[in-house]
Amino acid sequence: MSKALERRAKLREALIEAAERAIAAKGLAGLKTRELAQEIGVANGGVYNLVEDVDELILRVGSRTLARLDASLSLAEIGGSSSPREMLVRIAVAYCDFAAENLELWRALFEHRMQTGKPVPDWAVSEQMDLFRHIYKPLAALFPQRAPAQLGITARSLFSAVHGMVALGLEQKLIAVPLPALRSEIAALTRAMIDGMTARKE
Repeated sequence: MSKALERRAKLREALIEAAERAIAAKGLAGLKTRELAQEIGVANGGVYNLVEDVDELILRVGSRTLARLDASLSLAEIGGSSSPREMLVRIAVAYCDFAAENLELWRALFEHRMQTGKPVPDWAVSEQMDLFRHIYKPLAALFPQRAPAQLGITARSLFSAVHGMVALGLEQKLIAVPLPALRSEIAALTRAMIDGMTARKE
């Protein structure tokens, strides 16, 4: 790699890290390219020599967030009983914990909207969808008779229920729920959903 390309790669990484810090501190509203340019020592327009646009920059930060979430969910998978039911409970609680500990970065994953008419790149969609394997695997063990498409729908439904509880529970308004109580409620909800689906199977 030439020195010019190496310098560009280092500046690009510095830009993404600076954007990550800005979002973590102030949310998406705190992301200002002028401030990022000053922080990494490039001209204002220099940011767009490192990323295509702000959408790409936010997606690259999101990629880092998803990688850390992936690691947290992987640890939850192996962190206790091998029962698929209890594995799903651990994954759900780990998701809640990650959201609470990385609140603004986690919110940015869902709050970001691409520019009108611009699709989410395939690489970003792939990274997002890959995380469903954590839910899919134990569900496949619980319901071996279900087709992959059915399991995919069940995985999305379970995620939606847990995500909704986390999103509302962590809202810093009147509906906010203390984290220990939220963790307990999410565990109870996950068990209830799995038990309900298992009962219908029998």
